[in-house]
Amino acid sequence: MDEVEVHVEVEISPTESEEKVRRAVENIFGGLPFQIKPLRKGSLLTADAKGVESLTKLYNLLRRERIRDAARGALFEGLNGKTITFYLNKQVAFVGHVSFSKAVAESPLGPIKVQIKCDDPRQLIDWLAPKTA
Repeated sequence: MDEVEVHVEVEISPTESEEKVRRAVENIFGGLPFQIKPLRKGSLLTADAKGVESLTKLYNLLRRERIRDAARGALFEGLNGKTITFYLNKQVAFVGHVSFSKAVAESPLGPIKVQIKCDDPRQLIDWLAPKTA
């Protein structure tokens, strides 16, 4: 598969534990290198990785949870050119599960935003979440 770039960002509200938000991201993507940037209210956790290996944990979770079809729909919905953008529920990720969400209003503490850039995003979606039927 072509060069894959993964960018993850999630806001940490002043009422949240930075460690718990970090663990939520690690539960989905493994040990990515994190950066924390202060915001007016709270902070922003970002992580960047290159290579399809950075998606291995998500790949395995989608199979374990048996949500490949739902994941496929969410990934195609977020496809724009060579970028796939999708959102994950932060609280669900904290307990080690995957739940896709919308950018706003669905998760009270805000979602985990994921952007994946690659030359052939359709091929990546077919690998990450192939059709089950």
